[in-house]
Amino acid sequence: MALFGRKRRRDVEEPAPVVEEVEETPVEHADLTDGPYDVDDAPEDDMPRLDLGAVRFPVPDGAQLQVEMDPAGPVRAVHVLTQIGQLTITAYAAPRSGGLWREVCGELADQLRADGAKVHSTVGDWGQELAATMGEAALRFVGIDGPRWMLRGVVAGPPQLADHSAKALRELLRRTIVVRGAQPMPVRTPLPLELPQAIAEHIAQAQEQQA
Repeated sequence: MALFGRKRRRDVEEPAPVVEEVEETPVEHADLTDGPYDVDDAPEDDMPRLDLGAVRFPVPDGAQLQVEMDPAGPVRAVHVLTQIGQLTITAYAAPRSGGLWREVCGELADQLRADGAKVHSTVGDWGQELAATMGEAALRFVGIDGPRWMLRGVVAGPPQLADHSAKALRELLRRTIVVRGAQPMPVRTPLPLELPQAIAEHIAQAQEQQA
């Protein structure tokens, strides 16, 4: 809406300056109606999910968890190991306007090619995906823009199972809940992961035995 200045007390009124309207930056979010979900819009279902703080997702039957720790102490990633591949889900801080995945996707493709991978872009349930082949592994990257977060899923597995592993990744992402939190964070910062107490104690015991 245009803004108008006050009228001056003179015999002849000067025309008030008009400020042009500034269009708001369009918001680029994926359709999250059927998941993945922001915690504020998560369904009240009975599906058991592994609570890792920033993300909550169901662990597939028969899968194993592999925890990747940062040397400084925090959890870097939690990988889900299945018979058709290794799945990893990570959430990042993103701008309110969204669109981070489109930006990251191009950079990721360039990096993969620089590492010797064969890369091509494809369209999936939430838009652009990246498919890559590196050595004897087939990789699929899926990114989803949500409210102030971006969710990225990666699966690595045998090339002959690439279609099945990509489908499994999408299903896992669709059932994932993202907990962004209200605290300000720089864009692209990974949302912090926290291990459930039982898993944390198990890892601590294993580390003590190896010491």
